[in-house]
Order: sequence, then structure tokens, then C-alpha cells
Amino acid sequence: MNKNDYTIRLENQNDYSEVENLVRESFWNVYRPGCSEHYVIHVLRDDPAFIKELDFVMEQDGCLIGQNMFMKTVIEADDGRVIPVLTMGPICITPELKRKGYGKKLLNYSLEKAAAMGFGAILFEGNIGFYGKSGFAYARNFGIRYHDLPEGADDSFFLCMELIPGYLDGITGVYQTPKGYYVDDADVEAFDKAFPPKEKLKLPGQLF
Repeated sequence: MNKNDYTIRLENQNDYSEVENLVRESFWNVYRPGCSEHYVIHVLRDDPAFIKELDFVMEQDGCLIGQNMFMKTVIEADDGRVIPVLTMGPICITPELKRKGYGKKLLNYSLEKAAAMGFGAILFEGNIGFYGKSGFAYARNFGIRYHDLPEGADDSFFLCMELIPGYLDGITGVYQTPKGYYVDDADVEAFDKAFPPKEKLKLPGQLF
């Protein structure tokens, strides 16, 4: 990979079907048998919290090979304040190009654009082994808790990055996942029928 063999640009309406198929291929059987992420992104584009200016695709030789998008959300602070923040994803790279550096390039580009728009912090669910390389840390280090997670439960999946240094200073509270990320399994099944058939497999390491 070199800096000239791909481009990153904003998604447009003509990309929607190709992006949804890309997301489906990337997430299929990863976290559960099948996946729901392709339907999630389909739904989120119409959500008021969706940020069109931070909806990116990565392209190579005329084909889409990656995507990332952001949503507005909040931290409900323990002192009663409501703190605006971002969340991110789904983010993906086409399966045949994973672990070749494209994901980090797309992520870092996306973060730079979010920072340039003046957003203060990003919180989301991810693997610290990958996202830590781009500056993410455990959200607990910032005093931010994941909604509905029992005290003492494993929160190592919950990550945070300040885009404005000190943005979360003096803040403790609970992060709220945007409602658009919660989709009904029946709606996912109906949506998925428009795509080529794929076998759902129960595999080791899946979360659900």
C-alpha cells in the first residue's frame, strides 16, 4: 500500500447499495451468525444524529474498499450537564484488504476531519489493540461509563478519544448509544433478503 493507491471521499447516494454490501461482507459471521451492520448503516443515514460531512468511503481502482461514519450523541454527566460527543461506525475494510494498513489510514483521516469540525470527543465500542494505535484509550480512564453496564462488568470494549485536549476534564457520567443503532432482528432479516444468499455460521469468538 502507498498513499497514492487509494482515495477517501464523502459517500454519496449512488454509493449506498455498494457500501451496504461492503459492510455486509466485512461483518458477516464476525460478531454473530450473519450480521446486522449493513442494515444499521441503512437506517442511520436517515437519523437526525447522522453527520453527512463525516460519512466517508475509501476507493481503490474504482471500487469501494472501506467506509466509516459518525453520529452525534451525548454523555449524561453526573452533575446534570449533557455533554455533546460523537460515536463512530460501522467502520470496515473489504475482507481481502484487512490487516494491510488501510483501516488505520481511513480511521486517522476520519478523526482528523471530525477534529477539524470542532467536535470534542469520540466514544464507541471497539478493540483497544487496533484503535489504541490511533490514540483511543479505555473510556473508564476518562470517568465515562457505558449505559446499562452493571458495575464491575468488563468494559474493555468501551473506548474514548478526546479530539480537543481536556474536553472531558472534570466530567464523569454515562454515555448514551444513539437509538438508531438498535435494530429489530426481523427488520434485519427482511432487509437482508435483497442481498445474495450467504450462510450464517456460529463460530468461536462471536459475541452473540
